[in-house]
Amino acid sequence: MRKFISGIAAATLLSSTAMGVQAAEQNVIRHKLPDSDFPISQAVEVPANKTLVHLSGQVPVAIDDTAEADSMAAYGSMEEQATSALQAIEDTLKSLDLSMADVYRMQVFLVAQDGEVDFTGFMDGYTKFFGTEDQPNLPVRSAVEVAALANPGWLIEIEVSAARP
Repeated sequence: MRKFISGIAAATLLSSTAMGVQAAEQNVIRHKLPDSDFPISQAVEVPANKTLVHLSGQVPVAIDDTAEADSMAAYGSMEEQATSALQAIEDTLKSLDLSMADVYRMQVFLVAQDGEVDFTGFMDGYTKFFGTEDQPNLPVRSAVEVAALANPGWLIEIEVSAARP
């Protein structure tokens, strides 16, 4: 009886070890938007063996120190602000041994000027980091218009989540 139980325990251990190796080999799966070249994923599957890292919202950094700290002049256009916020996200990810390629989810808060969001400006900044030849991984993404952010000069705030490889 003892041999039989030991055999079952050994088989269970080998089976769970094999499953662990198989799970470790699973990658994040990104599903493209059908019939579209828009640079986001339709869906992303993150396997259970991945550690998820959620970054707090990132706002742009001032690009003009001579301008008023709560003015748009201090932070620039939507493209400049998007680029600045995404560069700060990239820097934070690097400090955590991650990269933009590990980002699987993004939520963007955009402020309208004169009744319109400069979505083209946002996309011009976004496509410097996502959907490039060097970094083709695309996150799922939501972009919402908000009335304002904490600083009147900010036009954008971006949250991301990454899966540790």
